Amino acid sequence: MADKDISQAEAPIDDTPISPSRPNPRRKNSLEQHLMHRPDRHELVEKNILPATSAAPGIQAQQKELEKHMRADSLNEKIAHRPSPETLIKDGVLHDDPRSPEEKYAEAMEEEYAKREGGA
Repeated sequence: MADKDISQAEAPIDDTPISPSRPNPRRKNSLEQHLMHRPDRHELVEKNILPATSAAPGIQAQQKELEKHMRADSLNEKIAHRPSPETLIKDGVLHDDPRSPEEKYAEAMEEEYAKREGGA
């Protein structure tokens, strides 16, 4: 068994290339050519291919989550301070609809069904 291990260690290593023996000269430098013509970081950020952040890749997901929560908090704050419909009607911004809530709902449902069937 020791004799078998020694023979495997002394076996010649195959150095033949995997690719054809005459490689295409245009293909040889194709990576270099592509790297020379690739777009810069600013252009990739504009196309939304790269994130517009300078944070480390390991914390970008946390940064995105934080931004999402900050937007939600901002919207909730704005919603909490918006005027009531009664105030808007009194100020003349909204007009009071004489229909009952049931009538409004029925009309909205009819419009939705018409959209789905290809009507309206």
